[in-house]
Amino acid sequence: MRTGLILEKLGTSSLFIDKGERIQVTLLKMQECQVMTHRTIEANGYEAVVLAYGAVKSNKVSKPMKQVFANANIEAKKLVKEFRVSAENMIEVGSELNVDHFSAGQYVDASATSIGKGFAGGMKRHNFKGLEASHGVSISHRAHGSTGSCQDPGRVFKNKKMAGHMGAERVTIQNIKVVDVQVDKRILIVKGSVPGCKGSVVFLKDAVKK
Repeated sequence: MRTGLILEKLGTSSLFIDKGERIQVTLLKMQECQVMTHRTIEANGYEAVVLAYGAVKSNKVSKPMKQVFANANIEAKKLVKEFRVSAENMIEVGSELNVDHFSAGQYVDASATSIGKGFAGGMKRHNFKGLEASHGVSISHRAHGSTGSCQDPGRVFKNKKMAGHMGAERVTIQNIKVVDVQVDKRILIVKGSVPGCKGSVVFLKDAVKK
């Protein structure tokens, strides 16, 4: 089990592969990323690598975090994230990572916060069919219908699919193929779409199922 990477979503585009097929791709850019510290079984009960990502002015960091970065002997960063790793894949503290941590053709899992959609109805949020367009249905064509019962149990069950807040939640997409790795530009190109809007932070790690 290796550490993952922290990247920034630039946007989507398209590429033509060797067979002449046109595919959709997502461009991910990596800023400064350093190993800040380790988590060990002796001290923490598990093994992990803590990464610090993205250079930021020291006055933008809280006083406790300034001391944390000072103890690690690295410059202040805007984001800290830890990845579980196995003992043989520990990386030395202070080491800088780049996009060549992954290779073209490899499969990865991408996690990010999805785009917020605000308050959405049942048809948009849960793909409900909706009611009849005619034949007596009045002003409730997009309604989600009955949600409870009259006497028994006389309430709406928890987690019932209804209208409500949609999006702005952590989403993970598995088995995304890495198309190209541009080390000089610190850009990683992956096939398909990745959760989040432009400029959002994306966490990549080796695919669990492949």
